[in-house]
Amino acid sequence: MTTHITTHNPARADLPATGPAPAATTTDRRWALAGIGAGLAGIGSIITTTMVDGVYDQDLVGHPDLIADKIADERGWMFAFHSISMLGALLMIVFAAGLFGRLKATVGVTTSTIVALAGLVGTAVVSVLGAGLDTEFMMSLSFDRDSVDDYNIAHYNHWIGTIPWLWVLAGLSGLALFAIARQGGVPRWIGRVGLVLGGLTALLGVSPLEYMSGVTGALLVLVTAIGFAAGDRVFRGTR
Repeated sequence: MTTHITTHNPARADLPATGPAPAATTTDRRWALAGIGAGLAGIGSIITTTMVDGVYDQDLVGHPDLIADKIADERGWMFAFHSISMLGALLMIVFAAGLFGRLKATVGVTTSTIVALAGLVGTAVVSVLGAGLDTEFMMSLSFDRDSVDDYNIAHYNHWIGTIPWLWVLAGLSGLALFAIARQGGVPRWIGRVGLVLGGLTALLGVSPLEYMSGVTGALLVLVTAIGFAAGDRVFRGTR
């Protein structure tokens, strides 16, 4: 019986083994600043939609032509709403990606980190859809008022008065941050903010008062982003 013994003797044992280099970490906080912008844009989006209120004017109920005329006079707010909402959605994606990287660096890829990412990305998508009808109506009302039906104009007002306010998925991100904070992955106070504002946002979204989730959701994103931008010193000190 013949026995073969195979050994590995590198020519230079003092050289490091070849292979992919470890991923570099960064203390760049621009993603957190993007989150501050996304939160402020969310607040701005809510404010501008309240300024387009023809369909909510009780004195005009039953008069779609007058409702449409009032909305047409408020198209400046429609332009502002559109730009603010779209900018906020873009910033939200940057914030979501940065937050995922920050969480991955401390707790790895877990269910909670994925949920935190998905909640913010989903909220950005809702913002885009909420402003999706803007051009169709604000341009028509600006240049060809007779090309759009009064009832459709009223429906558009209902649309922007509801859809952009649906930040319920951001609430899920807040709850995920609370779970991660319990593991020591983020500062405890950020976890508490996620529990309170995130939980309230999720509950409002599930309830018939779903549109109110925009108020607490935008505040959640803003406060959380400020926390990572201005605080989080322990994490940055270890990188």
